Amino acid sequence: MAMLLRKVWGSVLARAAAPGADLPPGSPRARRAHAQRAEQFQYQYHGSLSLGALDAVPTDVLAQILRLLGPLDAARSSAVCRAWRVLASDNGLWAFFLRLGPEPWDLVVFAETHLAAGPSSHPWLYYDSSPQLSFKQIYGLRAVVPGILIVDGGSGYCKYGWSKYAAPSGRCATFLEFGNIEAPMYARLRHFFSTIYTRMQIKPSTQPVIVVLPLCHSDGSSIFVASKRTSGIVVHIGFNTTSVVPIFQGRVMYEIGVETVGQGALKLTGFLKELMQRRNISCESLYTVRAIKEKLCYVAADYEAELRKDTQASCEVDGEGWFTLSEERFKTPEILFQPHMGGMRAMGLHKAVALCMDHCYTSGTVGDDSWYKTAILAGGSSCLPGLPERLEKELHQLLPPYISEGIRVLPPSFGTDSAWFAAKMISNVSTFTEAWCVKKKQFCQKTRRNGPLFMNSW
Repeated sequence: MAMLLRKVWGSVLARAAAPGADLPPGSPRARRAHAQRAEQFQYQYHGSLSLGALDAVPTDVLAQILRLLGPLDAARSSAVCRAWRVLASDNGLWAFFLRLGPEPWDLVVFAETHLAAGPSSHPWLYYDSSPQLSFKQIYGLRAVVPGILIVDGGSGYCKYGWSKYAAPSGRCATFLEFGNIEAPMYARLRHFFSTIYTRMQIKPSTQPVIVVLPLCHSDGSSIFVASKRTSGIVVHIGFNTTSVVPIFQGRVMYEIGVETVGQGALKLTGFLKELMQRRNISCESLYTVRAIKEKLCYVAADYEAELRKDTQASCEVDGEGWFTLSEERFKTPEILFQPHMGGMRAMGLHKAVALCMDHCYTSGTVGDDSWYKTAILAGGSSCLPGLPERLEKELHQLLPPYISEGIRVLPPSFGTDSAWFAAKMISNVSTFTEAWCVKKKQFCQKTRRNGPLFMNSW
């Protein structure tokens, strides 16, 4: 194999200096089965296209050689001859190279299939408009997409960092970074973003920036990007409120109705603090209580049965010491289903989701009649252990069989960072610069012309 590689690459070095050795646009051919590609190669190579002394080498061996050479050298080999160009343009070869990249393969395919058209295709943002993907072209374009600053302005906590990184670089409490609460919103927003830019040591005028708005101010589509879905119901437990949003083929179904419950993560944290005070567990800081909630709390599958169990557990909070909880661990998130326990006159989470699903069923939306039966959880508090299973159980008990059959409740794909990772997926799509970016001047013009409608569609 080593001798064969030297022979092949010797011919490449002799002829690859010709113009056009860079990554050209890929073949528009659809992905074919390996057997079909091999049959086509055998006809081309041993017919009008010749590899000279390498004609006797099986095409699958030649494909393996290109894989070993790597993407850069495989692209340069296109300059050797027509036969090498066909080999080096094979979709399967470049799919192999993409699989070796940092992005999971399924996310790459979803992004290039559903997101390449950009937001201009809204409201059918996730329509599959690219059934034939050229992975060579995609690889080349993805390689030159610049690094993007992603700012996920969550309703409670903000995550920010570079799109090329594996995770957000920093986190902060959103409401604390807005500056003086008495200042106008515009001034507070300027302070917020200038703080992020200073921490990341960048000038926003020199590169693209993606800002993810809280679900209460947007359509919730980012959650579906992260989950690789185009239809279903987003259940977002935000900082102050919980939203239940039906989405069909990437479009929020406002005509069906968006349910809103007046409690969120802040209420859970406050209720845990109240329960701790009843047991004389002193803790003044809500940040400490929040940390305890994230470490110890969970959702009981059966609340009454859980009361009869020994559920005591302890955790350590940096700088605050050790804390021990028992029933408080599952009583805290129980107010999502029984709001009256926390002194709230609100609809239970399961009832809000069931109402939304019932509206979806009666809406007569054309298409798959089960599109609304997948609920995607979002928000930091939705990561509490046991929540997907409990909500699914409650929905099956609450809804009639013709609606409840097939219902699934899925946890956030990337935990508390799902919205940030959705933006990361968009920022790495091959058409990002052309299809997704808008310059400041364009943004200001369209905002003045269309107002909030532009913000909802961009």
